[in-house]
Amino acid sequence: MDARLNYYGNPLAGKVLKHLLSASKVLSDSTLPATIQYLVEVRASQINGCGFCTDMHTKEAAHAGETSVRLNLIAAWREATVFTEAERAALELAEQGTRVADAAGGVTDEAWANAAKHFDEDQLAALTTLIAVINAYNRINIITQQPAGSYKVGMFG
Repeated sequence: MDARLNYYGNPLAGKVLKHLLSASKVLSDSTLPATIQYLVEVRASQINGCGFCTDMHTKEAAHAGETSVRLNLIAAWREATVFTEAERAALELAEQGTRVADAAGGVTDEAWANAAKHFDEDQLAALTTLIAVINAYNRINIITQQPAGSYKVGMFG
């Protein structure tokens, strides 16, 4: 599979990516736990069918110490016993925030209240923004058909 567009080599796209990467840096430096960030990035990417981001974020998570069992169970998190209540709340928010059209109503009050039990206001802001940013990356990669499988840990800095 070849990409439709060398998005990561295009000068205009590079200007856009600079801003997305800046937002990503703010999020990675936030108090939202890195483990939560990896889980959310992988789950949204799975839902969206973004192979490139699923490849990247599972490899980065594994490199950071995430177990293969947990990585393999992200898509089935509701039936898995390996996730904390905070992780489950973040995964639920990520799913509802990603499946906006499917969810017919978006994020429920219950999902938001559950997340608010586990995360402070800054962490909720980071989690909300992370869901939006990973969805943006997913859409860029899906539209341009960025192939998955060749990502190397740390490839983007």
